[in-house]
Amino acid sequence: MNLIEILKNISDLEIELDKDLTNKSTMRLRARGDLVTIKSRESLSKVLIALNKDSIPYKVLGWGSNQLLKPTSDKIYLELDFPFDKSLLSKPSGTYVLPASTPLNVLTAHAIKFGLKGFESFTGIPASLGGAVFMNAGTGLGEIGTIVRSVKIMEPSGRERLEKITQDSFSYRKNNFLKSGEVIFEVELSPLGMDPEIGKVIRDYLDYRTRTQPLDAKTCGCAFKNDHEFFRDKTCQAGKFIDLAGLKGFTINGIKVSQKHGNFLENTGNGDYFDVINIMDRVNMEMELYFGIKFNREVEL
Repeated sequence: MNLIEILKNISDLEIELDKDLTNKSTMRLRARGDLVTIKSRESLSKVLIALNKDSIPYKVLGWGSNQLLKPTSDKIYLELDFPFDKSLLSKPSGTYVLPASTPLNVLTAHAIKFGLKGFESFTGIPASLGGAVFMNAGTGLGEIGTIVRSVKIMEPSGRERLEKITQDSFSYRKNNFLKSGEVIFEVELSPLGMDPEIGKVIRDYLDYRTRTQPLDAKTCGCAFKNDHEFFRDKTCQAGKFIDLAGLKGFTINGIKVSQKHGNFLENTGNGDYFDVINIMDRVNMEMELYFGIKFNREVEL
């Protein structure tokens, strides 16, 4: 496969072969692969047509905050870097139409400034807008799906599709509408009104996260979902069960169960994908032994 030859007639993109992708995940796992950075919807359409014509598998990278990258991959990685008119955030609006590559922290700053309700749901999540919508990202303050009104998707055929969001479009930490090979490239958001206290809510939650989660460590966010029937009591979720089993500090090849929050895995050295999978499997073995339950992974493999 000659990727440069396959995509040679497509503009608004950058191709990097065998690129060091260690910095493409927040966990900083050792990884290399072919990366195509796409800078317009027209180019995205042409890239998907070309890759699917030659049956070349691909995977979209967001900020890598909820993804584990393998040391080497048989897939092409696609990264969106669409232009973003920041003047759209110069004043509050009832509707925002934004590229999927928009950083969530930019939207959080906008919400603090203008008191936009619903935007607090993704407070502190290091992700792009498209990645957050893909997994229905959320915190103790809510889920991003509550403010998504529509999503523009590029199909493998290169055709655009508009997905209108309904009450069935999202579930816990997942979307229910994206099909295999499709790519989210634009998102329409609508705040749930305005409240001058939203800024305080966001700042207080950021302070809470700083005190209770290892935000200064190399992690992928929560490793396991809090979707088990055992978690009806929100004060006793996955991290608490891991703590009760005495697993905080447990380490395999530099991947460590955080001492600060049991549902976070820290890369303290040069760990890779397989080290993370190994320690997650070991944690689940202990969960089954102690409590008779197994956790579902939240992180994308």
